[in-house]
Amino acid sequence: MENKFKFSEKQRFTQWWLWLLLSAVMIYTIYNFIEDRQYFSTLELAISILIPILVIILFLVIRLETKIDEQGISVRFFPFQITFRYYPWRNIKKAYVRKYSPLTEYGGWGMRQGLFGKGKAYNVKGNQGLQIILNDEKKVLIGTQKFEEMRVFLTEIKS
Repeated sequence: MENKFKFSEKQRFTQWWLWLLLSAVMIYTIYNFIEDRQYFSTLELAISILIPILVIILFLVIRLETKIDEQGISVRFFPFQITFRYYPWRNIKKAYVRKYSPLTEYGGWGMRQGLFGKGKAYNVKGNQGLQIILNDEKKVLIGTQKFEEMRVFLTEIKS
């Protein structure tokens, strides 16, 4: 049986400044090692070039997936979480969309632990998200690029 209500979203790191920074680090690393290659072993050169390449591949693979239906809310920050973290509605005291400050509230983007009772955050870009307050008062924030669609969906599913 298919659920009547479903919301899903997949997000990736697509910020131009992030890719510019990663590219600059890669170019800088390769340039420096080509210039000074006589001072380094082949293994050191390979590792020094491989690490930035692996970081770029990691950022290409990372994705934040959110699913909401009549049963609850599921979130996964792949590849760091292989399975979805599931929050059933019965364990959720409150869920609403809000604006937030990724840097000051959570120290940036990614899978983060906020300070001073802010709880856990899953985000890849932007400053809008789904704030979940669980029955035990723990908090989870899930970033979204579909702010208005999520707000409307939550209103419909609660009615």
